[in-house]
Amino acid sequence: MPYIKKQDDKSFELYYEDFGSGQPIILIHGWPLSGKSWELQIPVLLNLGYRVISYDRKGFGKSAPTLEGYDYDGLAADLHEIITQLDLKNVILFGFSMGGGEVVRYLTNYGSENVDKIALISSIIPLVKQKDDNPQGVPQEDLDGIMENLKKDRVTFLETFHKNFYNYGLLSQTVSQKQLDYDWSIASCASPIATIRCAESWANTDFRPELGNVKVKTLIVHGDNDQIVPIETSAQQAAKGIADNDFVTIEGGPHGLNITHAEHLNQILTKFLTNN
Repeated sequence: MPYIKKQDDKSFELYYEDFGSGQPIILIHGWPLSGKSWELQIPVLLNLGYRVISYDRKGFGKSAPTLEGYDYDGLAADLHEIITQLDLKNVILFGFSMGGGEVVRYLTNYGSENVDKIALISSIIPLVKQKDDNPQGVPQEDLDGIMENLKKDRVTFLETFHKNFYNYGLLSQTVSQKQLDYDWSIASCASPIATIRCAESWANTDFRPELGNVKVKTLIVHGDNDQIVPIETSAQQAAKGIADNDFVTIEGGPHGLNITHAEHLNQILTKFLTNN
């Protein structure tokens, strides 16, 4: 199995999968899943002729956990390590949910010279938390509740979280029970330290000052029924702050629209990649 490793850091092991040839697309997954979450997008991207690279954030999937480095500077450095060690040029970056933070922080810390374009899908960019100047954000008490539940009974919390991920309920069974079970199995096996510290990062990082660092063509896709990251605090603000963007709203889309609305999302991605 392929891993990105550092000679001077024996604990650093990032698992990745690398398929196809051509211009590279790097897929950065959301919290608290792994690179497996891109299952319905990877075949489409390969058929378009791209080299598709997905990886597991450290502490998730098959990647080794560490004690530190879950802030966005550390996570962007991990992405940079992948790009450097694989000697990737003119890359396209896709960030889902939390993964949008790695994309924007990468552009902030490393520049856009080696980046062709980006996509922010159900992304947390620019801000999750409710503040006086961000009234549509998630209230602090709700975020505190997430952290408390992660520390007290993580595996039970994750079961409920993934139902909210897909807006799954008695009257709206948007995915199968097996999909919920699959997600739970991936998330529950992630490192508890990584799960909690990454949650602290996506909940508390304000990317609004960094939107001006996004100088490449950008696709923003968000569901207008996202119960995890409300569109008002994320995509709508990102579309106003990023200069060159295509903003697409998926009507009725939940957070996990990569599964519930996979065909629609794949059409949007295809149009973005093939329109010059």
